[in-house]
Amino acid sequence: MRPAHLSLAVLVAAVWGVNFTVVEIGLGHFPPLLFSALRFLMAALPAVFLVGRPTVAWKWIVAVGLVLGVAKFGLLFVGMDAGMPAGLSSLVLQIQSVFTAAVAFAVLGERPTRLRLLGMAVALAGIGAAAVDEGGSGPLGAFVLVVAAAACWGVSNVLTRKASPPDSLNFMVWVSTVPVLPLLALSLLTEGPRRDYDALRALDWQGAGTVLYVAWVTTVFGFGAWGRLLRHHPASTVAPFSLLVPVFGMSSAALFLGEPVSGLRWCAAALLVGGVALTSLAPARTSPVPAPTPAPTPAPTPVHLVDLPPSQGVRTGS
Repeated sequence: MRPAHLSLAVLVAAVWGVNFTVVEIGLGHFPPLLFSALRFLMAALPAVFLVGRPTVAWKWIVAVGLVLGVAKFGLLFVGMDAGMPAGLSSLVLQIQSVFTAAVAFAVLGERPTRLRLLGMAVALAGIGAAAVDEGGSGPLGAFVLVVAAAACWGVSNVLTRKASPPDSLNFMVWVSTVPVLPLLALSLLTEGPRRDYDALRALDWQGAGTVLYVAWVTTVFGFGAWGRLLRHHPASTVAPFSLLVPVFGMSSAALFLGEPVSGLRWCAAALLVGGVALTSLAPARTSPVPAPTPAPTPAPTPVHLVDLPPSQGVRTGS
C-alpha cells in the first residue's frame, strides 16, 4: 500500500472512531431517532443529485437502507442516548464481524475455518468482559441495544455483499435516502412532535456541526474513501485498518468527554480487537455447490457434409 493510501486508511479509521464522540455530543441537541434521520437526510442531499443513477437493483438499496439505516443506526443512537458510553460503543460494535460471519454461513454457505471460529470465541469473550464492566457501572439495557445494532450491521454486510455495488459511494448515498422517512415517523411516534420541534428550534452551530460531521465526513467521505481503497487493494489488506476505529473511539471519548477506561475495559478491548482480527483475516471456507446433472442431449439429426455451407468449418480453441 502506497504511503498516500496508507494515510487515507488511517484517516478513515480516525474519522469513524471520532464519530462516536461527535454522536455523543449531538445527542445532547437532538432526540436519537431524529438525529439519525437528519444524518441520513444530509448524507443524501445534495449528493444524490451528483452520483448518478443507482448502480444496483432497488431491492438491495431498500433492504440495506432499512437494516443498516433504520435498525442499526436507530438502535445505536437510542442505546447511546440511554447511557452507553461513546468509547465503549465504538468497541462493542466491532462484534459485527462475528455476526457477519454467522449470517454469511447461514445465507451464503461460507463455512468458517477453525481459526475464524477461534477468533469468534475470543471476540465473544471480549463482549462478555465489556458486559461485566458496563453492567457494574452503567445501564445493561443500553449495552444490549448496541450489541443488537452490531447484529443488524452484520446482516447489512451480507446484504451488501449480495448486492455487490460497483460504486460504494453511489450505493451509500442512495441507501441514505431510504431511512429518512421511517426514522422521522418513528421519532414522531416515540419521541413526540413537541420534543422534535423544540430540538430543531434550538438548533445552534454545535448541533448543526454534529449533523454535518456524521453525514458528510463520516458517511460521504468515509465510505467514499473506503470504497476507493477497496478498488485499489484487496479487502484483506484494507479491512484490518477498521480495527483502529475503537482505538480512536475510546481515545477521543476519554480526551474530549472524560470517559474513564477501566482495566477490565482495556482487557475487553484486547480480547475483542484480537478476536475480530482473527475473524476478519482468517479465510472463509465456502461449501462446494454440486454441479447440476446435465439433461440428456437428444441425438443429433444426421447431416450430410455436402449440405453445409463451405464457410462453416470446425473451429477449435477460444
